[in-house]
Amino acid sequence: MTEALETPVQADAWLQRFHAGESATIAALYREHYETVDRAASGLLRGADRETVVHEVFYRVVSNAGFRQSFQGGNLGAWLATVARNLATDHVRAQQRQKAVPLDEAGELPEPTADRFAEAADARRLIDRFRAEVLPKKWEKVFQVRFLEQRDQRDAAAQLGMARTTLAYQELRIRGLLKKFLLRGGAP
Repeated sequence: MTEALETPVQADAWLQRFHAGESATIAALYREHYETVDRAASGLLRGADRETVVHEVFYRVVSNAGFRQSFQGGNLGAWLATVARNLATDHVRAQQRQKAVPLDEAGELPEPTADRFAEAADARRLIDRFRAEVLPKKWEKVFQVRFLEQRDQRDAAAQLGMARTTLAYQELRIRGLLKKFLLRGGAP
């Protein structure tokens, strides 16, 4: 723990201050356990991704009373390291889901034919109708970057200057609109 706790009474008092989110207790915890959390995250991540996970751990400690309540005593460093490793694992999994298949691994592109050009023209007209008749203007940029340019969420969010969670929410809503539009056969 962040203090030398010699008795169960002292440990209980510290835990109560921690659960209450007392700023001096949280500050001492941060100073004492920053390196522990950083090491735990660095087992899976580097650079900005590692820093994001480290900050997320301490953000939860500072801002989420329910999160603090989940620690009921014991080895605080081990608990924080476990939280950091779990968040880092989740972060790695999310990155892997977002990676697009590189073009050289996707296989050869089909030879262009008159039929393929006609299909592409039909698809372009359908997309243009969806954008004009259904897609809200406020989601136009997300549609362009994620659906047409097929950028991964991290790049798209950075390009648009928005949080990935905001982008993911808008993307989900766009998918729903697109699905309804296509199930109606592209009818308005």
